[in-house]
Amino acid sequence: MSEQMVAQTSAARIFGALGDQVRLEMVRRLASESGTISAVSQNLGISRQAARKHIQVLSDANLVSLAPRGRETIITLEKQTVADAQRFIREIEAKWDLRLAALKAHVEADPTDS
Repeated sequence: MSEQMVAQTSAARIFGALGDQVRLEMVRRLASESGTISAVSQNLGISRQAARKHIQVLSDANLVSLAPRGRETIITLEKQTVADAQRFIREIEAKWDLRLAALKAHVEADPTDS
């Protein structure tokens, strides 16, 4: 598989995982500090079982890492994966900027030049 295909597959997993409001909120909170499954479930008002399912989706997309500590599991946001998602968005944005600049130039062109 080419590097571009790998990047697209990774982006699809990332954005698929972020396609849920609960998981988006988890990521937003984990961006500030790591947490435990208990803390995440309490903060979001969901059961530990529901939190575990959402966290597993985030983990499968490499958005978080899980580290067992005693009876708890510490959840940490994977900054590199977030950076990869940001890079993907910037690439798309750059392409659109070029297209919009070309459209602007076309619209603003003097019709007598044609």
